[in-house]
Amino acid sequence: MTTRKILFLDRDGCLIEEPADQQIDSYEKLALLPGVIAALQRFVATGHELVMVSNQDGLGTDSYPESDFRGPHELLLRILASQGIHFREVLIDRSFPHEGLDTRKPGIGMLRHYLADDGWSRAASAMVGDRETDLQFAANLGVRGFRVGPQGMDWGEIAHQLLDAPRTATVVRNTRETGITVRVDLDRVAEPRVRTGLGFFDHMLEQIGKHGGFALELDCDGDTHIDEHHTIEDCALALGQALKQALGDKRGIGRYGFALPMDESAADARLDLSGRPYFVFEGNFPRERVGEVPTELVPHFFRSLCETLGANLHLAVRGDNAHHMVEACFKVVARTLRQAIRREGSELPSTKGAL
Repeated sequence: MTTRKILFLDRDGCLIEEPADQQIDSYEKLALLPGVIAALQRFVATGHELVMVSNQDGLGTDSYPESDFRGPHELLLRILASQGIHFREVLIDRSFPHEGLDTRKPGIGMLRHYLADDGWSRAASAMVGDRETDLQFAANLGVRGFRVGPQGMDWGEIAHQLLDAPRTATVVRNTRETGITVRVDLDRVAEPRVRTGLGFFDHMLEQIGKHGGFALELDCDGDTHIDEHHTIEDCALALGQALKQALGDKRGIGRYGFALPMDESAADARLDLSGRPYFVFEGNFPRERVGEVPTELVPHFFRSLCETLGANLHLAVRGDNAHHMVEACFKVVARTLRQAIRREGSELPSTKGAL
């Protein structure tokens, strides 16, 4: 079984910042990209071999003397080596674009020996660079390509995508009443980004991502000119579907519960990600609306969420302030979700053998 993993890396704009003239020909121009050392240390720790593949236009000619290149380049390698980051190979193409050599990315002429080697896994390997040509190079080599920098991801996100086997899902749900896109990543903490056209509802959905401890993006264009019902219900259905997809086979999850006070209010949530939808609500709100949200739609939101998530949720709330009561409901469900989706191992938490 082939287990060797290789991370192919561009240099300029990927490991180090690329100046306007695209030449790192002095020590003053040498600056590491933020997060690159910590990320590469993670790859080394997981057994990845590192191979640098770089285009250096006209290296060794009068326009880019070898002596100008060599000092900053060797300093870069020494800095990385001091942090335990070593390269299996450093492959540099010196040609100009107009020469059209196949050794120049996106050509893979410099890597023919890797094409002839079956001792490494294409599926477990990847290429990271900052340009479209790096992604084309990855496709030509038969590995996944990741773009770093302003037009791509930061190094922390690339390491997360490649090393954490993230539980992610994207759900697009379009009806005559709403158009919704939801993205979740259960293994990444990020500020939630929500837009539904209902300010207070946005704030409540943000609580689910924030206190649930996962990355949440939700965008909804709904028929709020009619009323709020379709937007609130359909967002719950789409979010539940996304969470269910991201959970996969649910191996290792905590599965279960939480209680939470909020000023004079208190909410209790008892959750089981059992695969069987069921919802029980106890509580009475002292007024009919909070912001644009009718309080009668609060239990309806959680009932709809349970339907597509396949969750058994018992939610109870008491208090005097409707705003606090609604917010306590969203926060307590988010907190119990945080416990339930957290991975604690690799076993399936069920004697039935399925959830």
